[in-house]
Amino acid sequence: MSDISRRHLLAGTAAVAAISAIPASVPVLAQTAAPDLSGKSVLITGTSSGFGRLGALHYARAGAKVIATMRNLPRPEAESLAAEAAAEGLDLHIVEIDVLSDDMVAAGVAEAERIAGGAIDVLVNNAGIGITGPIELQDMEATQLMFDTNVFGYQRMARAVLPGMRAADSGQIFAISSQLGRVIAPGAGQYSPTKFAVEAMFEQLAYELVPHNIEVTIIQPGGYPTQIWVSRNRYTAALRDRTPDERKAGYPALVERMGTEDGSGRTANPADVPRAIAEIIAMPTGSRPLRRAIHPTRIPQEAINRVSAETQVAWLGQSGFGPWINAVHS
Repeated sequence: MSDISRRHLLAGTAAVAAISAIPASVPVLAQTAAPDLSGKSVLITGTSSGFGRLGALHYARAGAKVIATMRNLPRPEAESLAAEAAAEGLDLHIVEIDVLSDDMVAAGVAEAERIAGGAIDVLVNNAGIGITGPIELQDMEATQLMFDTNVFGYQRMARAVLPGMRAADSGQIFAISSQLGRVIAPGAGQYSPTKFAVEAMFEQLAYELVPHNIEVTIIQPGGYPTQIWVSRNRYTAALRDRTPDERKAGYPALVERMGTEDGSGRTANPADVPRAIAEIIAMPTGSRPLRRAIHPTRIPQEAINRVSAETQVAWLGQSGFGPWINAVHS
């Protein structure tokens, strides 16, 4: 176990007891000064709006070299982001990546590593979409797009940065999940299934990367008023329109909502998410959490997070995988 130095290891029932004592995540409410991220390179996907754009600016303002990526360049969102960064003298670079494309991910990460002068220090997997409606109405076009973006896109990005991180024997990967990656709302389409997949994939990755001193944190935001509502409604309305009437007739109440939700009534500050990520980046190696629930009032998934951690340690904490499991959950 001497090669695993990034966390203090707790074994067996002692680890279970320690996990049980961890309090619920403290909601991110107040505007706080950003920690110093000088010397860090941060690669983030989906920066045309929402958590991605806010995060790109926040990490750069904190001193990081930020590689902000988005698809379909050139586009107005990229121009406005570049202009804002230039006006503030931020070290922010925009690179085109469509996470649906193996070739674009490989080329974009290679360019990001060139800009960073080596391995990427931090990857923030953020690009994602939502398409709502009953599961029966989710045709293969919608289902494949959701999984390809929200799950396979994250996998493409992680695979692209990991060789460099492993060579550097350090790194940090964030996966933006959702509270709906732990709890389920009827009518949310394939969103929960994709986020459940993200939760499982990146927890497994966290264990497997312990020997390489690479840490993984899964971010679980609650509902925030971001641009995702506009994009989601566009995709969802198209799905509703192409769905046969006989299928829609089975779910009148849920179909009525499809493509009409605008996020109104949600007043939480989306900047909570990049602020929390920046705080975690700045934490000492070995102390960063596997999961962080973020919302000022709505974090129902915390009970599941605790039970999941306790179960993993009780099940595998004394096995051959014990050092990895305990390192992540200590």
